[in-house]
Amino acid sequence: MTDTVLIQQHDDGVAVITLNRPATRNAVDVELAGALVDAVAACQDARCIVVTGADPAFCAGLDLRNLGTDKLSDLPPFIHAVSVSQVPTIAAVNGAAVTGGFEIALGCDFIVASDRARFADTHVRVGVYPGPVLVELPRRIGMAKAREMSMTGNFVDADTALRIGLANHVVPHDDLLPFTLDLAAAIAEQDTTMIAEMRRDWDETGELPIADAHRRHREIAEHFGFTGVGSDTLRKNMSAVVERAHRQHPDRSN
Repeated sequence: MTDTVLIQQHDDGVAVITLNRPATRNAVDVELAGALVDAVAACQDARCIVVTGADPAFCAGLDLRNLGTDKLSDLPPFIHAVSVSQVPTIAAVNGAAVTGGFEIALGCDFIVASDRARFADTHVRVGVYPGPVLVELPRRIGMAKAREMSMTGNFVDADTALRIGLANHVVPHDDLLPFTLDLAAAIAEQDTTMIAEMRRDWDETGELPIADAHRRHREIAEHFGFTGVGSDTLRKNMSAVVERAHRQHPDRSN
């Protein structure tokens, strides 16, 4: 592992992976790509992973000035490594997320954005055929808006990202990591097998016709024994849920 990617492990089961080439706006060269692949692999014993960048950017995409290899195909599969993580991932986007950096964010389960975040797919503008963004972006924001982003290469600011469903939350820059770590800790509290199968369920049913999606969902639930929970377990768990709701919203009586 090199210092181009940093790992911080938290006691609550959350791991933070930080892209750390701030002088290049965390642009991806062959070294960072390999380090990110290794970092994701090293964090597979965590319960949730947060991916972020060293300020001022999340990731400016590929380092076209000094990639470290002659062929893009020789880069370690850094986007794929994030997208196939068996551990849930959250992108904490602290600044510009451009092209390959945008694809890293899209490879995560969801995105939390700083108010300084910006997003762009500039593949075509630099003469590169787009990668996973062509598949992932329409599933996040719809086909028409995805086509606009990828064909124009225009930037989308944080507030627009929230409005179109690209980001789940926009928070003040200094609150980005604390806010995202709270979300990650909430995920880390859950049953890991159930979380893993929910993610598989979404992946397998997301583009199926509705009847087929329901059938496949039932098959997954039945295969892993998620359909036979007893009433005692439900009562116990419901009490914990109610107590947590009161802690989150103490001003509400119901």
